[in-house]
Amino acid sequence: MPVLRILLVVISVVFHVVLQLKRGNSLTADGLSLLSLKSAIDGGGSALTDWNEDDATPCHWSGISCMNISGSNDPRVVGITVSGKNLRGYIPSELGTLIYLRRLNLHGNNFYGSIPDQLFNASSLHSLFLYGNNLSGPLPPSICNLPRLQNLDLSNNSLSEALPKELRSCRQLQRLILARNKFSGNIPAGIFPELANLEQLDLSSNSFTGSIPEDIGELKSLTGTLNLSFNQFTGDIPKSLGDLPLTVSFDLRNNNLSGEIPQTGSFANQGPTAFLNNPMLCGFPLQKTCRNSSNNPPGVQSSSRDNEGVDSHKGLKPGLIILIAVADAIGVAFVGLVIVYLYWRRKDSGGCSCTGKVKFGGNEKRKLCAFPCVGAFPSNDSEIQSEKGVDGGGSGANGSEGDLVAIDKGFNFELDELLRASAYVLGKSGLGIVYKVVLGSGVPVAVRRLGEGGEQRYKEFVAEIQAIGRVKHPNIVRLRAYYWAPDEKLLISDFISNGNLASALHGRTGQASSSLSWGTRLKIAKGTARGLAYLHECSPRKFVHGDIKPSNILLDNDFQACISDFGLNRLINITGNNPSSSGGFIGGALPYLKSAQPERPNNYQSPEARIPGNRPTQKWDVYSFGVVLLELLTGKSPELSSPTTSTSTEIPDLVRWVRKGFEEENPLSDMVDPMLLKEVHAKKEVLAAFHVALACTEADPEVRPRMKTISENLEKI
Repeated sequence: MPVLRILLVVISVVFHVVLQLKRGNSLTADGLSLLSLKSAIDGGGSALTDWNEDDATPCHWSGISCMNISGSNDPRVVGITVSGKNLRGYIPSELGTLIYLRRLNLHGNNFYGSIPDQLFNASSLHSLFLYGNNLSGPLPPSICNLPRLQNLDLSNNSLSEALPKELRSCRQLQRLILARNKFSGNIPAGIFPELANLEQLDLSSNSFTGSIPEDIGELKSLTGTLNLSFNQFTGDIPKSLGDLPLTVSFDLRNNNLSGEIPQTGSFANQGPTAFLNNPMLCGFPLQKTCRNSSNNPPGVQSSSRDNEGVDSHKGLKPGLIILIAVADAIGVAFVGLVIVYLYWRRKDSGGCSCTGKVKFGGNEKRKLCAFPCVGAFPSNDSEIQSEKGVDGGGSGANGSEGDLVAIDKGFNFELDELLRASAYVLGKSGLGIVYKVVLGSGVPVAVRRLGEGGEQRYKEFVAEIQAIGRVKHPNIVRLRAYYWAPDEKLLISDFISNGNLASALHGRTGQASSSLSWGTRLKIAKGTARGLAYLHECSPRKFVHGDIKPSNILLDNDFQACISDFGLNRLINITGNNPSSSGGFIGGALPYLKSAQPERPNNYQSPEARIPGNRPTQKWDVYSFGVVLLELLTGKSPELSSPTTSTSTEIPDLVRWVRKGFEEENPLSDMVDPMLLKEVHAKKEVLAAFHVALACTEADPEVRPRMKTISENLEKI
């Protein structure tokens, strides 16, 4: 193999000497070095057709970037981007003569052979993207001869052997991605303490053995996910990983790790998926507890406490039996007192209807109780049948009666006031018609009509409503009350007066788009992230929204973001209504929505969300939020995509377009919304937000961070 390599180099040198003699040195030295890449590609003449040896300069060749360098007569090559072309060949050593080359991007091809040591003579290289090829051999130790190397992505190749200890010399390295190769052996100690600038580390899907290095906890600049999954690491998880920044997520799946998971520092922010498929691991957050462990997870007691008060031979102790009996008696007496109290309270209520029963559209007025009936005690058999969803009496026979229940105890109004008030249609789509209704007190509310008819699963409907009603957060639209009748279901929520994010970014139909400053956009992003983090982490059911997009992010007069529409798909399923017959947005002011719009693919959905049958997960919301954040940054909507048009504002895939821009190190001005270019001071903040968005839109859902982590990162900007 070395003999063949030397022969190829000699042939290449002879080839270029002949070219120089033949053409009178018309092509620059950089151009001659680039022709070595063309000759190293099988069928290079047809692949790189505009790389013409008769040109005076290579600066107009496809994939080549040049720059005028002081002290040089000719523009010098600073970038090579020949990616995604499925080219087959080897990487020629002559590229090392391009001393001003800063970026080499050959990803997504079929280059084979080893990475030549001579390549690292190109001392200006700071970004090397060779992922998605078939490169083999070891990682050259001389790679850290590059003093400016910041980005190294060699993933999806066949590189092998152990990592060289010389990696410690890459002190400017920010991204080290070696996933999906054949690296093996122990990771040498002493590498990571020297990589003070490292922000991304991905060593997943290799064959690394031994223990996880203790000094990996010294990567204080690390962000996103520390990915060591799908290797053969053994032993305990180092406690030093807890010293990593709190925003770092771990992915240690599919190894042979053992022992108890530490509970210090950043370990407290990790979910169970970070440690799956390590049979010998135990401790929180896994369900497997450790024997003789004094470090029990929160809310879990040790086995000795589980058996407290129990005699292993004789069952319950007599004293404990007496205590249980006394407690039961006290409980029964208390329930009886509550029932008597509610009976007399209802009797003396002076005509207050706890259920709000009244004929739909009738003249009878009954005040809605501030505190609805506890347990929904009906007053007669007819109301019992109504609660069960059985036709009978007044409510079931003609479908004209129902229950109006206030979820917020301070939300008092009369049913007739609601039903007879002037209503303004705000929108209609797949989740119900929405009206704006101004109550007698002058307070506007949004009333969503879920539709007529439907299955009568009252108790299930109420249980879901109560779960939604318990969600109280300033960045989430508040549900205030609901109305149930066999032929009518209404949801009453706060009215958010300033439209939604889609309107704010792109304007309403027929109007020019409005200008949102960077400060306002960042405020909206932070508010949305806080609301989603609350839904995921703190809400009663750990909700998954499932449909995050700008039209579901409402804005108040101060441009505070309010998330709408969570939990509605479940309610639609319970009522059994045809989604095509209704629509709208909870609390949304959407007069610009058309009632009959053609269905578009939801370009905010994650890749796994588009597979039929997959159940929604919180990582769906993370991806969708990332797309919304990219839209805030670029001003370009993925919903405007069209396969038949190619205008500058219509991008087939916003995520792919931004990722490509970062890989090719395009100027930030090429990607960011022109409206933001006026705010020069915001450049670093915008760049930080881009990195958050790219982490959210990773293709692998396990790699995406949690919304809590995302919110914390945005708050730091």
